[in-house]
Amino acid sequence: MNHVHFDVDADGFYGAYWKCKKETNCAIIAMLGDDPEDYMAKSCVKWLAKKGVNVLTMSPAKKNYSHHNYPLERIETAIKWLKNNGNEKIGITGASTTGTLALTAASLFPDITLTIAMTPSDFIWQGFEQGKKDGCDEWPIEGESLFTYRGKPLPYMPFCYKHPEYWNVVREESKRTGNMTASRKLFEDSEAAHPITEDEFIKVENVKGKLLMIGAADDALWNAAKYVKRAEERLARTPHECDVEAVTYEHGTHFVFPQSLLKTIFPVGSGLVLKIMFKAAKEYPKECLATRIDIERRVIKAIEEWERK
Repeated sequence: MNHVHFDVDADGFYGAYWKCKKETNCAIIAMLGDDPEDYMAKSCVKWLAKKGVNVLTMSPAKKNYSHHNYPLERIETAIKWLKNNGNEKIGITGASTTGTLALTAASLFPDITLTIAMTPSDFIWQGFEQGKKDGCDEWPIEGESLFTYRGKPLPYMPFCYKHPEYWNVVREESKRTGNMTASRKLFEDSEAAHPITEDEFIKVENVKGKLLMIGAADDALWNAAKYVKRAEERLARTPHECDVEAVTYEHGTHFVFPQSLLKTIFPVGSGLVLKIMFKAAKEYPKECLATRIDIERRVIKAIEEWERK
């Protein structure tokens, strides 16, 4: 697939732009995968291109899923580039940490008129890095937020566990629960130790256009269903302009992807991969499949309606 590559030093953000074969003035910023040109990102591009949109894939750095003090100006700069290159409508989507990033960016930048946030949190948390350190695959960064804007870290919920206890908790919980990764205890214990303040909540009431938030109650990484419902409750009591669709499922795991997107990522054995990764996928395969099929219907409808407006 032909694309244009962007680097932070030269362009102000790290990403890749994939123009749809069909002429369109709609572009979606997609943040899936560890790199804007890796297999997962390309799979997302392939899936979105079939929906008739241009795609800008982004990540913090080359083959890097770490998020700590990520400058939101990068997304702001990317939006300006998209608008200067024939895109009148800008959407954004992310899953897991980038679901939170998508929601945060949409709350700050009104040019975003379609937001699809899969398994987001409704608050900002402490920044983290991934790699190898003292036998750990991930660790929190002291004094740093997930994101910064205009040179300042956004207020965040600090983790109550420090390095290396942070990863030891994840490792022990993964073993105890039978999931490949289980970090839910990190979030539950941290929120209990530090109740989230108003400054730390994402101002979802500032989101424009269509807002679709998706989470499952059996998410092993964090309580995505709780966070989506809490964001919905915030919108119910706060004046807002967005058309909100907050959807939660009993079963669906952390991978609440549209079914055909998951099949694009894993053409063979997608169900087996999920069963290996998440206990809920093994115990409730039919229910998880039904969730992904329903998510696909909702996501496609949201994109098509946004394109037509």
